[in-house]
Amino acid sequence: MEYTRLGPTGLVVSRLCLGCMTYGVPDRGNHPWTLDETASRPLIRQAVELGINFFDTANVYSDGTSEEIVGRALREFARRDEIVVATKVHGRMREGPNGGGLSRKAILHEVDASLSRLGMDFVDLYQIHRWDPATPIEETMEALHDVVKAGKARHIGASSMHAWQFAKAQHVAERHGWTRFVSMQPELNLLYREEEREMLPLCRDQGIGVIPWSPLARGRLARPWGEHTPRIQTDTFGARLFARTEANDRQVAQALAAVAGARGATRAQVALAWLLAQPGVTAPIIGASKPAHFDDAAAALSLQLDAEELAQLEAPYQPHPVVGFE
Repeated sequence: MEYTRLGPTGLVVSRLCLGCMTYGVPDRGNHPWTLDETASRPLIRQAVELGINFFDTANVYSDGTSEEIVGRALREFARRDEIVVATKVHGRMREGPNGGGLSRKAILHEVDASLSRLGMDFVDLYQIHRWDPATPIEETMEALHDVVKAGKARHIGASSMHAWQFAKAQHVAERHGWTRFVSMQPELNLLYREEEREMLPLCRDQGIGVIPWSPLARGRLARPWGEHTPRIQTDTFGARLFARTEANDRQVAQALAAVAGARGATRAQVALAWLLAQPGVTAPIIGASKPAHFDDAAAALSLQLDAEELAQLEAPYQPHPVVGFE
């Protein structure tokens, strides 16, 4: 395993982050393809044994059961002082006018609820899952600052939003002397590269850690184009992400297959190697529902693509509509 610093911090994280949306009670929340606790635990253990120390979940994943499963497994398989645990806040967790969002009330309630489910005293990275247009950013940033000062989170981060929104949040925090974001979690993969225009240059300039979600385009880059899995068939959010770009996405997937074939590597290995080679990327957030998924991810760390291969992978891409901020 390789390790690096998370953005401007001294926190050391593995160059692969295990995304834990895969682990949760299937009939809770919006992800019927998730793995229950019995199936999840061996995979979380395999990640720890591989040297992954960075784990990312969210309060909304499987209605909180992802945090519960991940927390119990990590308490058994890893030392708390050696792992980096990240979770998120924003999505609706209960009925009523204050059941979601980034108000002070919501943040202070949800951080305690997440810690309770995880069975932990603090998280290393507490992230806002999306932008909340209904709450003044000053209220959100002050509440997050208070979470850090209370010892419930070591650092704070953000996820998909417009670059101007991220810059505004950082400016508000700096102006008031509040805690600033140290990381950004955008969608980034060979099928969706719109973040290259503004968000990634901003993060590089400011030294912000970048931990991309959906590095394999929710599985589309891991298998022959058009081959469906139960997740792809039931993943309504993923369907929205790629609904309007299928023709171009197919061309990109064909280029990926050609490079992978010439290299004698899997599609997943090459797609992850491309992402790991992008300037400023700290750790892609990988999903793993089978042991072999870790083999591909680990192999990608040592797969060095040359300039010609990188160009071949990137050449077919055409501008896409901006998606994933909802």
